[in-house]
Amino acid sequence: MTNFQVYKKVLSFSLLHFAVDLIAFFVLAGCSGAGYLIFNDSTDRGFIGLAIGAVVGIVLAILINIFIGNRIKAAQIAMIAKGVTENQLPEHTFKEGFKEIKGRFGKITAFFFITGMIKAIFRQITRVINKVGRTLGGKTGDAITSAIDTGVQILLGYLCDCCLGWIFFRKDMNSARAGCEGAVIFFKKGKTLIRNIGRIFGMGALSLLVAGGALFGIFVLIFHFMPKVFLSLGAEIVDVVVRSGGAEADVPEWVTNPTILGLFVAAICALLLWSAFHSVFVRPFILVGVMRNFMAAGQQDMPTEQDFAELSNKSPKFAKLANKIE
Repeated sequence: MTNFQVYKKVLSFSLLHFAVDLIAFFVLAGCSGAGYLIFNDSTDRGFIGLAIGAVVGIVLAILINIFIGNRIKAAQIAMIAKGVTENQLPEHTFKEGFKEIKGRFGKITAFFFITGMIKAIFRQITRVINKVGRTLGGKTGDAITSAIDTGVQILLGYLCDCCLGWIFFRKDMNSARAGCEGAVIFFKKGKTLIRNIGRIFGMGALSLLVAGGALFGIFVLIFHFMPKVFLSLGAEIVDVVVRSGGAEADVPEWVTNPTILGLFVAAICALLLWSAFHSVFVRPFILVGVMRNFMAAGQQDMPTEQDFAELSNKSPKFAKLANKIE
């Protein structure tokens, strides 16, 4: 199967994930709006209500993503891993994806433990890699470290997903042990896998320009008919600053300009929705290619006990986690 064929087969997960993200977004927007209206009508402190409502909405959105969104994402990763390693996928891909999660992790707590472990290991390995730049010393070393860190952090999210895919692939092995194997693959084949950064940056930039730009235009059009809302919001912000001991002159002029404030809010809303769009539609397509490379690297040079020992010597956190699963 080609990367695009695999992507098409797992697109149903993306559609469901996007629906969940939309629900989370509207929960956040609804809580923020309700807080603003309630406080503005009862106490004439709409901005405070907006902040409180936003906090409540963020908490609810995070919970929705943790308990629903993450399971959908994991099911999709399981099928991507299957597609790139076996070059075929079952007819009922959606149903089989959730079966894979249940069969591999059983309870949701086990899933959270494994994914948390993967992130902890990869963060530790990233610190080890960053030492390469620091060895050069001075400003040159800091610059190289910063460049390495930026690139690796972007790739890290994809490699954590690849590591989860490796766990699904290694069905005959303990989940925690398979997760450690994934970390070893990254450590051994890091130079090869980092070459994926160009693809990630390129498609990410194109996605932001096209999809993000379109969403920004839609929100600007909507907010164009709501000048009074942003005029009132700007006044609330100024009032909060003054009540906090600041001066009205300290507030930037654009805050009290409903047009510019509307553009600012439109940009935030567009960025939030673009992030959801990118993560559920564009990112999985990129992930198929990255995971194919990751799986091929692992299969061609399977992790050994010597590899585990070598990484354990360089990463105390990995050694601690590896010892726990022996």
